[in-house]
Amino acid sequence: MFESAGKNKIAAMLAPVSLVVGLSAATVQAADEGPFVTGASGTGVVNNYGECWNAVGGTDTTNNCGVKDSDGDGVPDDQDQCPDTPQGVAVDEVGCPLDSDGDGVPDYLDKCPGTPAGAKVDADGCEIMADLMLKITKDHFDFDSAELKPQMESDLDEVAAKVMASKGNEALEIVGHTDSTGPEDYNQGLSERRAQAVADYLAGKGVNPSMLTVKGMGESSPIADNGTSEGRAMNRRVDILTQ
Repeated sequence: MFESAGKNKIAAMLAPVSLVVGLSAATVQAADEGPFVTGASGTGVVNNYGECWNAVGGTDTTNNCGVKDSDGDGVPDDQDQCPDTPQGVAVDEVGCPLDSDGDGVPDYLDKCPGTPAGAKVDADGCEIMADLMLKITKDHFDFDSAELKPQMESDLDEVAAKVMASKGNEALEIVGHTDSTGPEDYNQGLSERRAQAVADYLAGKGVNPSMLTVKGMGESSPIADNGTSEGRAMNRRVDILTQ
């Protein structure tokens, strides 16, 4: 009886060793933390207790059976589409940082969470203004003039106020236009002077000049018929675009 019990005890003690030795199809994989027994599929061999069999003896539950997760985000390297995620950043099922509002800026970098869907944002995830076009009026610019009229200045006051109030880092492109009357080269210069006049006015209202770029399109981009006086007046304009 005692001899039988002793044999059973010895057999129980040797069982883990027998399992490791008996894995003829298994290979030993060296992980950063230590070697593990892996099967033909390359994954670690796990016992009934969820423990990884260590090739040098015993079990280990701390190393995920040798599966590597270099950035420590919980997604194995072979499934991680965003390797090198900063430590502690929440990720999705493919290892990429979460972007809850879908604006293209990860949550951990987003200074303006909850941006409305489809909104244009800057690098900080803050919404910037949509492209602006000054109200088209018959007296936008006089013929052959780059002087701002009172109605234009009123419109520009509103633009400046929106830029100053916005959370976004506004970069504005100011584009001047002319009608088709006169030489093309002259109209190109006139369109540039019109755009510069608008930029100077906005800067005078507190908009950062470094965020303003000026461009002239001459007569190349009409929005109305240059064959009528009304159409030509509409083409003497400035567009303000966000970048």
